[in-house]
Amino acid sequence: MADDERSRLLGIKSNLEHRAKIFELTRAFFCGNGFLELDTPVRVPSVAPESEIVPFSSEDWFLSTSPELYMKRLLAAGYDKIFQISHCFRKGEQGRYHNPEFTLLEWYRIGADYMQMVSDTEQLVLAIAAGLQTTPLIHYKNQTIDISTPWPRLTVHDVFVNVAGWDPVAELEPSRFDVDLVTRVVPSFVSDRPTVLLDYPAALASLARIKPDNPGVAERAEVFIGGLELANAYSELNDVQEQKQRFVAEIEKIWQKESYKASLSVKFLEAMVHLPACGGIALGMDRLVMLFCDAGSMAEVIPFTVDEA
Repeated sequence: MADDERSRLLGIKSNLEHRAKIFELTRAFFCGNGFLELDTPVRVPSVAPESEIVPFSSEDWFLSTSPELYMKRLLAAGYDKIFQISHCFRKGEQGRYHNPEFTLLEWYRIGADYMQMVSDTEQLVLAIAAGLQTTPLIHYKNQTIDISTPWPRLTVHDVFVNVAGWDPVAELEPSRFDVDLVTRVVPSFVSDRPTVLLDYPAALASLARIKPDNPGVAERAEVFIGGLELANAYSELNDVQEQKQRFVAEIEKIWQKESYKASLSVKFLEAMVHLPACGGIALGMDRLVMLFCDAGSMAEVIPFTVDEA
């Protein structure tokens, strides 16, 4: 082992000890609230077709980009409260806040919606802070963040109109949306509190339910803390025909980009016939560890990034 690698690994040992404790506290939170921990396949025959996410091939299959489709099949079979901490893989996601292999926490509740999932996230973060024997004040990148609940909520419509000067709900420009979200909207959030961004344009939530009283938006929420995009919540779509139509549209986009050979997950669509109303959320565990370790990059909270493997 080279001296510089040994020095780097020893330098992040404290963060890795915190990581182990955070994972322990996360499991304790969910098990204590009646959730069942699951372990679904990492190598899969198909992934949810999303034009902005490119999977890694594994012979004729893929490495999982998310455990979502399998977890929803379990909900359709009759499970009610489930969670999973899993390794996921996505091409082209590399940088301070990204690694092609990363750790994702997902949990689902029958009879819940996206607001319930946000509430779960609030309680999870508070439970971890308590377990680490910190106060409700987190110190991250020269910011002092008060995580006491409830966290402030903003709608995409309101914040984009006020900060970026246009309404993506009325007329969506996807590339402009992505740029303005990162460069204008997120920097406008108050730095001393988490922020929950609600009600995304319907076209930006391929597996989320459309809001009944506002068909222009989907019941999707994202949680931001200290500038980190931490979690993505849905009131899950459970209309199989609408889901199939959305998947077909995404597959067409993927074929146009020639990203990979996308296909429908037949077993998932068959199971959706039995999927009850439910809420789901995905939370980036590596970023959660960054937050509690005051770390500036994922390289500080995982032993080996893709560059160091």
